[in-house]
Amino acid sequence: MQTNLHPSFKNTVVGDEAEAILRSCVHCGFCTATCPTYQEIADERDGPRGRIYLIKQLLETGSATEKTREHLDKCLSCRSCETTCPSGVQYARLADLGKEIIEQQQTRPLQEQFVRWALRQVLPYQKRFTALLRVGQVFRPVMPAAIQQKIPLRVKSLTWPATTQSRTMLLLAGCAQPGATPNTNAAAARVLDRLGVTLKEAPKAGCCGAVSYHLSKHDEGLNFMRNNIDAWWPEIEAGAEAIIITASGCGAMVQDYGELLKGDSQYAKKAKRVSELAKDLSEAITVTDIEKLSFKESKATTAVHCPCSLQHALKLPDSVEPLLKAAGLATTKTKDKHLCCGSAGTYSILQPELSGKLLDNKIKALSIENPDRIVTANVGCQLHIATKADVPVQHWIELIDEALI
Repeated sequence: MQTNLHPSFKNTVVGDEAEAILRSCVHCGFCTATCPTYQEIADERDGPRGRIYLIKQLLETGSATEKTREHLDKCLSCRSCETTCPSGVQYARLADLGKEIIEQQQTRPLQEQFVRWALRQVLPYQKRFTALLRVGQVFRPVMPAAIQQKIPLRVKSLTWPATTQSRTMLLLAGCAQPGATPNTNAAAARVLDRLGVTLKEAPKAGCCGAVSYHLSKHDEGLNFMRNNIDAWWPEIEAGAEAIIITASGCGAMVQDYGELLKGDSQYAKKAKRVSELAKDLSEAITVTDIEKLSFKESKATTAVHCPCSLQHALKLPDSVEPLLKAAGLATTKTKDKHLCCGSAGTYSILQPELSGKLLDNKIKALSIENPDRIVTANVGCQLHIATKADVPVQHWIELIDEALI
């Protein structure tokens, strides 16, 4: 797709990168067939090809309309289009660039500004998020049903292993996960302990940077990334084998550190190394590992929701089910596996109506064989699906841990 850049974007880092991505697009439209928002709205501007044209227009004219911003806001950044694209268009990166330019050019209504600011002040900070969550859980019984639905019940935390193994891997604690779903990382530590690996959290590590970065505050997001690199680096130098991430959305972000910080002379090499070490939990545990362990028999059936970040960003669409089956856990058939559940980071808060429709579709797709439970690999998906599911929703590693003898 040939682009004639506006003078304000010529010979700039953003302009050159965006133009290179645009040139790889051949207008085929295969992406629209797998785009959740296009399938729901049926508007070309709410599909990847239409949004690419809108970003192209922005780069050629130097400005964008409020309508362009609205259509880009509806993008989930699920990257389903990238899985389908025969030309390898880096759509998610192009969308991030386009959104950032518009954010700099246009002033949002005060209410939108406040919500986005509040999300950036709470979600990336574990203590702030957990404190507010605990307040919500206390008052949950007297809140309206619609709000109750959004607040997860408090769960009793599992104990972590007391032993120290010969092998060590780092673990990203995350921001929302320790407060909302604390047993995910505890279960991961317990299972890996059985396999001779100690999981270790770096106390000064924090948010992966995704919240700020995907809300078009790129510099803020990059600073979260630098903080994590600094926190992990001593352990990496001491021989940590990998950085395990149990939330695939965070994992997708960490695997991009090397690319996003390649222009930072101080952090480029370290960021590249961190990206190389970053692994989703389903990569760190193999079927062979599971077969070494002993499990209780279970007749319960499980539907697996593969998060967009796991299948489209990390390219691991079939990594979880084989592990469950190796543990003797029966899985059910589902449909439309490539489609987003509507969580998408902060999307369920910023676009509640469309997110709700996508969630309804996903619940139906996961329930065609009436499973006894649903599992996933990302905290956002887990919490979002749980708001409407009629069965328990967990991280898949919790099932493995529960089934161990």
